[in-house]
Amino acid sequence: MVKSMGEVILTMKEIDKSFPGVHALDHVNLEVRRGEVHALMGENGAGKSTLMKVLTGIYKKDSGTIIYEGKEVEYHNTKEAQDAGIIIVHQELNMLSHLTVAQNIFIGREFKKGLGIDDKRMNDETEKLFQKLNMDIDPRQLMGNLTVGKQQMCEIAKAISHEAKIIVFDEPSAALTETEIEELFKIIRDLREKGLGIVYISHRMDEIKVITDRITVMRDGTYVGTLITDESTKNDIINMMVGRVIYEEPKTKSAVPEDAPVVLKVDHLNAGKMVQDVSFELHKGEILGFSGLMGAGRTETARALFGADPIESGDIYIEGKKVIIKNPQDAVKNGIGYLSEDRKRYGIVVQKTLTENTTMASMDDYMQGIFIDKKKEREVAQKYVDSLATKTPSVDQLVVNLSGGNQQKVVIAKWLTRNCDILIFDEPTRGIDVGAKNEIYKLINQLAKEGKAIIMISSEMTEILRMSDRIVVMCEGKKTGEIDISEATQENIMNLATRDIG
Repeated sequence: MVKSMGEVILTMKEIDKSFPGVHALDHVNLEVRRGEVHALMGENGAGKSTLMKVLTGIYKKDSGTIIYEGKEVEYHNTKEAQDAGIIIVHQELNMLSHLTVAQNIFIGREFKKGLGIDDKRMNDETEKLFQKLNMDIDPRQLMGNLTVGKQQMCEIAKAISHEAKIIVFDEPSAALTETEIEELFKIIRDLREKGLGIVYISHRMDEIKVITDRITVMRDGTYVGTLITDESTKNDIINMMVGRVIYEEPKTKSAVPEDAPVVLKVDHLNAGKMVQDVSFELHKGEILGFSGLMGAGRTETARALFGADPIESGDIYIEGKKVIIKNPQDAVKNGIGYLSEDRKRYGIVVQKTLTENTTMASMDDYMQGIFIDKKKEREVAQKYVDSLATKTPSVDQLVVNLSGGNQQKVVIAKWLTRNCDILIFDEPTRGIDVGAKNEIYKLINQLAKEGKAIIMISSEMTEILRMSDRIVVMCEGKKTGEIDISEATQENIMNLATRDIG
């Protein structure tokens, strides 16, 4: 693969960037060639996204040089970088949900017809773009009506619609199905053939080995080194990232005692077309994995249970007692916590501090009359920063300044502070690196040992097999099967996950 790479198109040399209390980039180097897919790897908080934001003019570097197409450059905003042919596809989606797909693709560069906007031409051009990329999405649909995965594919299409010479993909596959990932890889290979330089940020080791030519590794804001993908093992990469070896063994036997009581019973639950006649039980101390393809109805089931979406029919029992859950407040009162897959929309308030986010779901515990006990709040926040190994200069840091994985840890801390007996983790490690994943796995296992009952929704098969005691499989809104972990394989899960398709 490396032989096909052309001349160097981009060199970032000795890049330095500090924020108050954080040395985010400490003399970092990166070199990208034409016609290569270059992985940028490192744990959350290693500085990968910060480096790309310096490149595309979102942040101003403190020192160092950027050489692009043989000239020293510095962009002051993303538009300048885009005009020069450097495009970034962000992990956190930047689409406007109230506009159509086509309007989002061409926002800021709309086609005009007289004094108005030519929506028909935008729809036609988007249609052509999607056909070229083998994407089956209606350009006239409202962006807000699409799944997170489909929104991500639109974000990628939008980047490609610019005359790009370098495209930065920041965790592009985090919300995609296996089929969508295959389509994404076809697109990336096509771009590589056309001589583009591609920077690919991902925590998924298997992807990195399949799609990339070289790998640059960062750790704690510093440059560790660059490897040739074909000449490197998974352990080589992990050692450079975290300085230790991490093994991911699947679970072979349920850790739940046979006499463990049923904490939650869901009977014939119906909530729209994505939750049809779903029944299951959850035991004390159990990790119940929910598997299935994107759009199977797993998140919708969780949202109905948590009162975020209305239930049409069916019964919910907690510790044998029937409960009515009409909204999230009812769910929380009944001891249910929900960690959403969309942390920015439902999990955290990014403009508030880490402390404020941690205690948000349990404010009554911190009130002294009409005042908040700030000291107690900060002590609890610090406790979870320590136990979750959250990377932050202090508990007073605004959450917007934390990396994606550390934001995820703040959401987990929020529900741990609430001390819920039933915890629903929806894609708990989405966009999180291998080291932080391991910490979250340990934490979930510890919670189960302490008697918490956990529902874990995950699109990563290795995660489901590693963590679950039992697995519920869904397809197109229905439960298609239930497997004990001792009998679970990727094959029998996939058979159940595709049972009603085609």
